[in-house]
Amino acid sequence: MADRTPPLGTDELRVLVERGEVDTVVLAFTDMQGRLQGKRFAASFFLDEVLEHGTEGCNYLLAVDTDMNTVDGFAMSSWSNGYGDFAMRPDLTTLRRIPWHEGTVLVMADLAWEDGSPVVAAPRQILRRQLERLAAHGLTAHVGTELEFIVFKDTYEQAWDRNYRGLTPANQYNVDYSVLGTGRIEPLLRRIRNEMAAAGLTVESAKGECNPGQHEIVFRYDEALVTCDQHAVYKTGSKEIAAQEGVALTFMAKFNEREGNSCHIHLSLQDAGGRSVMAGEDGSMSPVMRHFLAGQLAALRDFSLLYAPNINSYKRFQPGSFAPTAVAWGHDNRTCALRVVGHGRSMRFENRLPGGDVNPYLAVAGLVAAGLHGIAYELELPDACEGNAYTAGYDQVPTTLREAAALWEASEVAREAFGDDVVAHYRNMARVELEAFDAAVTDWELRRSFERL
Repeated sequence: MADRTPPLGTDELRVLVERGEVDTVVLAFTDMQGRLQGKRFAASFFLDEVLEHGTEGCNYLLAVDTDMNTVDGFAMSSWSNGYGDFAMRPDLTTLRRIPWHEGTVLVMADLAWEDGSPVVAAPRQILRRQLERLAAHGLTAHVGTELEFIVFKDTYEQAWDRNYRGLTPANQYNVDYSVLGTGRIEPLLRRIRNEMAAAGLTVESAKGECNPGQHEIVFRYDEALVTCDQHAVYKTGSKEIAAQEGVALTFMAKFNEREGNSCHIHLSLQDAGGRSVMAGEDGSMSPVMRHFLAGQLAALRDFSLLYAPNINSYKRFQPGSFAPTAVAWGHDNRTCALRVVGHGRSMRFENRLPGGDVNPYLAVAGLVAAGLHGIAYELELPDACEGNAYTAGYDQVPTTLREAAALWEASEVAREAFGDDVVAHYRNMARVELEAFDAAVTDWELRRSFERL
């Protein structure tokens, strides 16, 4: 990664602490589910001790389900090996103020074992490894993520107490691109935009979406690791700001039977001189881009677990829903899983599979690994889809987590790119979720079966 100025320097932090403007430092990493986990430190203690030496966290944090239950099947963490610690080492390039918490800054951590070796199953380390592989080709990836969410007028506590039923969306109808519709909750959107900007993110825009109460805030693309860090900060921070405003928002992929929350991911490549390598001299796609995009198609089904990691993720993939079902690419064609947009330096592709529940580090690692597979084997890019990919007879993306997990486990491309340990770790994550879901009795079953069967 190129040298860059962090949002907040350590010398500046020391001054802020001495002045009493900062009293708390959050040190956090992103877990398998894409959530920030970590500790809050007294700022003076962080500067005196943690800044240089880091801290520790229980290694079960990469071996639990969404409810934080300890589960079996993870080689790196279990009752049999005592649930020990891993080291949390601050990455000071990520130090930033968190304006929605008074006197607080946040820094991301990399995870390592006691001997200094990386925790290979940690999402941030998985992405780092793929970016190192890309750098060996003299390339860097620039990425933008586009998260959608649905806002409700209920608090998170009220939503919990109501079992997430009968909630009141912030808008009553489709407000896609509606200035009036976004104006209805502009105080919340404005606060999120401004406070994310104060945290070092570059805000581009906000717009309404189709599902009642659904909105999107977009930030400027950046280097892949930087974008994923910012994504994690934004996703946690926007929920915290919403809670402070007495409302709730959700990024879950499919809240109801209407439009789901997507997280389209844009990626472009640059060489060591910062020049785009995606477009050729004549403006068409370069050979590098053609191979890289062909790799996306070749690995799309195998890597779906990285793009759609939860049972609910697969509810988005419905024909005619703007969520993809076809393993196809096209020029500015939103019916395809992969959409090529831009010209010249701005040429890039968009992967439309991920939903708002995606772990950005894993998804971007998948994009890079798939592209490197295409480059390594000089895969040929098929013709673009010119029409409706939903009805054109292409191979289909997996329709369930069970199917995606089986494809991931059997994938030689995944094992070559990520290694057996990572493949096994995330296959087990899927197994845990599937077993929990298979044992649950759903509202759908009760409604259909209680009286009538």
